[in-house]
Amino acid sequence: MFSNDLVCEIIQFLNLNINRKVTMQELSNTFFFHKDYLMRLFKRELHCTIIMYMNKVRIYESLKDLQFSDESLLRIGLHHGFYSLEYYSETFHSIMGVSPTIYRVFSRRLRHVSDKDMLIIQQNLAKLSSFFEFVTFYLGNRKKILSKNLSIFK
Repeated sequence: MFSNDLVCEIIQFLNLNINRKVTMQELSNTFFFHKDYLMRLFKRELHCTIIMYMNKVRIYESLKDLQFSDESLLRIGLHHGFYSLEYYSETFHSIMGVSPTIYRVFSRRLRHVSDKDMLIIQQNLAKLSSFFEFVTFYLGNRKKILSKNLSIFK
């Protein structure tokens, strides 16, 4: 089974525009398909919504900043495309199972976090990693057309 070219194009578009707000209407206008069709196709192929995909990428990219930067949570959230600290924290917690602050403490080993929080973080990091491995596999599984067979002239 091959990956859907349209979904691959959407993923690439989203990855290029990950730090800004992308609307469904913009996707519809860019790819010339109705937004409902794009949403259904994306969910069928990747088993998550377009919004969830973008949030997973944004949260994954923000992990490095939480670990290595002293920027405030608000600045990190805004830098990664979230429009408020509340939305960033809520989304972070729904994906990682802990708050950004607890993750920062965990990643910097500043002090001990509870065994429960450590287990939750490790499990959710594994889920995120697995998801991105799947997306990478999906993008690499596009149907390859041999260019030598495309020409009608010999």
